[in-house]
Amino acid sequence: MFDWIIPSEWSIKDAYIENLNGKKIIDFTKNNLHLMGYSTPVNRVMPFSELNKHLHSIPKLPKYIPYVTSYYKKNWGFCLSHKQRLKIRKGNYKVLINSSLKKGFVEWGEFLLKKTITDKSLKKDTILITSYLCHPSMANNELSGPLVQILLFLKLKKLKKRKFNYLFVINPETIGSISFIHKNLKFLKEKIFSGIVLNCLGGPEKKLSYKCSKKGNSPLDKLFKNLGKERKLNIRKFDTDGSDERQYCAAELNLPVGQLARTIYNTYKEYHTSGDNKKFVKLNNFKKTANEIFDIIKMNEKRIFLRRKQPNCEIQLVKKNLFNNSNIPDTWKDKSKKIVNFKVQLNIIKEILSSADGETSLSDLESHRIYGEKPLKKFYLKLKKLNLVY
Repeated sequence: MFDWIIPSEWSIKDAYIENLNGKKIIDFTKNNLHLMGYSTPVNRVMPFSELNKHLHSIPKLPKYIPYVTSYYKKNWGFCLSHKQRLKIRKGNYKVLINSSLKKGFVEWGEFLLKKTITDKSLKKDTILITSYLCHPSMANNELSGPLVQILLFLKLKKLKKRKFNYLFVINPETIGSISFIHKNLKFLKEKIFSGIVLNCLGGPEKKLSYKCSKKGNSPLDKLFKNLGKERKLNIRKFDTDGSDERQYCAAELNLPVGQLARTIYNTYKEYHTSGDNKKFVKLNNFKKTANEIFDIIKMNEKRIFLRRKQPNCEIQLVKKNLFNNSNIPDTWKDKSKKIVNFKVQLNIIKEILSSADGETSLSDLESHRIYGEKPLKKFYLKLKKLNLVY
């Protein structure tokens, strides 16, 4: 898959550390975080000095079991709270990891919720909504994304008028998204209008946090930025840390995919530990978050997107009676009752036509910020009547 090779499929049946009296001191069946993910098979007795090299704990967080994996290097290990680790005495221990590595498959789920109406003003018509399913026993940094994704799907399915397709994808993080992209590269390049990666949406943070795509100017980037102050959103610039947006935005692929979170990965002490559990997340946040995102998606559905019927260069305005060489004061009033002269009208028309790329909306324009929607919509409808825009 591009520069990656899918590792062998890992299966685990049982794993434990047992003292020679037959007492299990670490048991995978009691908490699956106790075993380092992708551990190779082990079945033997060893001294504590050897076992200790394969134990993982966090001294600063003595009550939490860390989440540790090793996918691309053969290894094995056990994870435990540091409090548990301090109780282990020197001696010999039986170590069992009943696992297997064999050729298998990367599996992901995808579903295309199709649009119900056609809007010719859109150059691309599909919004990607994706999350991952791969971190065992993580509530915020795992289950919150898929749960919010399900709630969004159910809400969007009930929306009668949809001018966008919604592509829902769920996969193992990184290798799953890389595999999905590898198989669907042409479709993604040709059809994706904008996208969102959902993760870490169940924590206690009050503000919804949006991370922009790499270019920072996707249709959803613009919408979230415009709503930032009004909706009290935390707007973040793109960086190469994070989740599957790293794959969608990488190098020449550079798809317009951002990321939504609430309590952001790697910013809370419970991250990648057993502390990221049902007590850490706020169950009401799942519904609240889904409602917030759905409201913004509905706003996006209602936006007027601009696309010209003649997509290249400037439009010849004189033959459409949109350009007057003689400075006659043809005026109109904006919301603030200011008289706006013909030159301003002309500049607004030119901005609309220049920005009409099938991805920019009327509300994204600088003129919208200055004059509001009413006068801009008036000129947009005029251009539409003249058959210049869809």
